Amino acid sequence: MDRREALKRLGAYAAVGALGCSGESAPGDAAALSDTAPGAVAGAAGRQGGLLDAVGLQLYTIRGEMEGGVEAALERVAAIGYRTVEFAGYFGHSASEIRGILERTGLRSPAAHVAPSLEGDAWAAVVEDTLEAGHRYAVLAWIPPDARATLDDWRRWADRMNRAGEVARAAGLQFAYHNHDFEFHEVEGELPFDVIFGRTDPELVRIELDVYWITHGGGDPVAAFRRWPGRVPMIHVKDRTPTGEMADVGAGTIDWPTVLREAERAGVRYPFVEHDHPDGPYRSIEASYRYLAAVSL
Repeated sequence: MDRREALKRLGAYAAVGALGCSGESAPGDAAALSDTAPGAVAGAAGRQGGLLDAVGLQLYTIRGEMEGGVEAALERVAAIGYRTVEFAGYFGHSASEIRGILERTGLRSPAAHVAPSLEGDAWAAVVEDTLEAGHRYAVLAWIPPDARATLDDWRRWADRMNRAGEVARAAGLQFAYHNHDFEFHEVEGELPFDVIFGRTDPELVRIELDVYWITHGGGDPVAAFRRWPGRVPMIHVKDRTPTGEMADVGAGTIDWPTVLREAERAGVRYPFVEHDHPDGPYRSIEASYRYLAAVSL
């Protein structure tokens, strides 16, 4: 399905976000979500197949540099060796401008983080921008604290994700949710992470597992991959020191060869390097890239 047809379908299915899940798939969904869809990519220089062929960068890591010029920042990212990027905001550019910048820099962007506006026209606009920019995944990056205080709050969010996932799928996209550590802190005797996984449709809602945050919250990324194979197409690759701070990949205590081998077995396709507060963003992303280029799975 091309972008124009996807946009037409989005208009036809936008009302689903308000009506709830029908349980029916739109015609052509399997083709629309194949790995030949816009944004699907492989090929970090110097590797021959496997998960680490698609090492990418979550651009939140260099948000300050992006504010100074998106295209110049992406040129530096590409020069380091990254071939895929995940957006966290467009820094004043339109989705079509972002698509042009990606084409000029030779980068591909399979995913973008989006705001928690999962209903009606607001969500339809997010989906339209995601399509226009050429992404394949629209990733809910965050749920505000005052909107997730109770277990019922989490159940409502899971239901919203199902509805948003159906609208996204009808348009040829895949919805996903990105975790932090709070999903691994019990609420009324249950883990919110289990609520999300258990209450959402696996075909409509995928998980982008942040390895640092699940570890920081007391969870186990390897156990998650084994428990939910095929449900996690993307991960955030960010390291953790013994005292809990973020670190360049390879400079902390996370056992990356084991984590990445298990991720590959579980069907992860896109590993995105990230560091929320690096000391020297370009230095950090180059150090992480060099470490991953040397890892043997």
